[in-house]
Amino acid sequence: MIRVILYLILVGALAYGVAFFADRPGDVVVTWQGMRIETSLLVLGSALVAAFFALTLILSLIRTVARSPLVLSRLLRNRRGVRAYEAISNGLIAVGAGDIAAARKFTAEVGRLAPGEPLALLLSAQSAQLAGDREAAERAFRAMAGRPDTKALGLHGLFIEARRRSDAASARAYAEEAARTAPSLGWAGTAVLETRCRDGDWAGALNLLEQNMRMLDKPRYRRQRAVLLTARALAVEDSDRDAAKEFAIEADKLAPNLIPAAALAGRLLAESGKLRKASRVIDSAWRANPHPELAQTYAELRSGESARERLKRIESLAGRVPGHMEGALAVARAALDAQEFGKARTELEPYLHRPTKRVCLLMATLERGERNDEGHAREWTARAVNAAPDPQWTADGYVSDRWLPISPVSGRIDAFEWRVPLAGMIAAPIIEPEAPKSINTAPAGRTSIESASIRNAAIEGAPPSPPNANAAAGAAPIRRRRGPLPVKPEPVIPLVRAPDDPGPDATEDDGTAARQDNGGWSKIFE
Repeated sequence: MIRVILYLILVGALAYGVAFFADRPGDVVVTWQGMRIETSLLVLGSALVAAFFALTLILSLIRTVARSPLVLSRLLRNRRGVRAYEAISNGLIAVGAGDIAAARKFTAEVGRLAPGEPLALLLSAQSAQLAGDREAAERAFRAMAGRPDTKALGLHGLFIEARRRSDAASARAYAEEAARTAPSLGWAGTAVLETRCRDGDWAGALNLLEQNMRMLDKPRYRRQRAVLLTARALAVEDSDRDAAKEFAIEADKLAPNLIPAAALAGRLLAESGKLRKASRVIDSAWRANPHPELAQTYAELRSGESARERLKRIESLAGRVPGHMEGALAVARAALDAQEFGKARTELEPYLHRPTKRVCLLMATLERGERNDEGHAREWTARAVNAAPDPQWTADGYVSDRWLPISPVSGRIDAFEWRVPLAGMIAAPIIEPEAPKSINTAPAGRTSIESASIRNAAIEGAPPSPPNANAAAGAAPIRRRRGPLPVKPEPVIPLVRAPDDPGPDATEDDGTAARQDNGGWSKIFE
């Protein structure tokens, strides 16, 4: 609206000026070099305006002709840039799709159109990784590391390649350089921290964690600091008990549910005579996560007490979390030590329908101690071989008999969890099928169920159980199911994984990789 008003004002002013000079005609006389020119004022004004526009047109034409090489060069450069952008986009799409031939084609085209562009170097590295050419990928990452704008990306790529060839020294050097160049890089700080943990430099790891505290959320920072303090306490436990106690107490304050910290703090506090504080530390950890190490430490807090007194304290501890299996096993173990066999059997009874290895071994000890029945004790010991496994410290498929601060496979901090290894592969209670009458070749006096049990044991390579083993052991009776045996499903073939992108959120494995070529395709297993 404002523009319309201004336009109308301008048109009105021009009309008023033309009318003003038309109503007031005058003569203009110009004498120059003996020439005399006489005209009206309106004609002179019109001539000046026309001359101005003509001069402007001539100057614009001259400027266009003078700038035509620059304009043409810019047009060609823009066209080249568009072609390079399309080639880079298509190349990255081909890399993501796993098309090695297309990736190589577009990489060559990008190298011809825009050899020095950052995305061209990234495409070259990604294409080389897809093809399995580690040397070419490393050359591309080195070129990126030599430029200020792509230095962080290049160092990350070099770090990945160094870990793949198990070059720990080079990987550590690249990570430390990246951490110095850009302290905000999370992967660099994590890599340096894990490297110091592998070297056992717990003091250096704690200092680095303090430097990177702003990049971590508060719960994660407290947890990682507690883990590192626990590892440092375990490292100096034999040489400096006082320092180990301080580290363990601080770790327990940061993460009260960290089992190794609570167990170590309780044990060291009990050694210094602070039994009440040690009991509170273990009690708090037990409420959060019942664990056999906590029960064992709690049982050993007071030296010189009788087995019955120890049983009472363990029962009090188990009562903090009623109905938990770890509490029942701890009470059963203490009851066996106190010769309270009825109490031990009562605690183990709810878990006999599907006993774990520890339950079977405790039942074997119970049979020997209460009835002196070596036959049933051996039977329970044999059942422990094929019984369901108990929870263990597990990280990245690695099972350890004790807690470790980092995973020996991937180097991750606080990777170990107290769980059943390969829990998804644990079979359900076995249901024995009934043998068909037409093929029942059981000898006289043997039932078809026993024959099926022997046949299945022979197939699985395990010794057959005696006829009355399940009844004598107190296990659930065998259930029969009619019909054919279940068909074993076909194995699932995993899909090919695309190569990793060395970006800021990439996650690396322990550095092992294998390459398998088949008709131009490559599989990279991390």
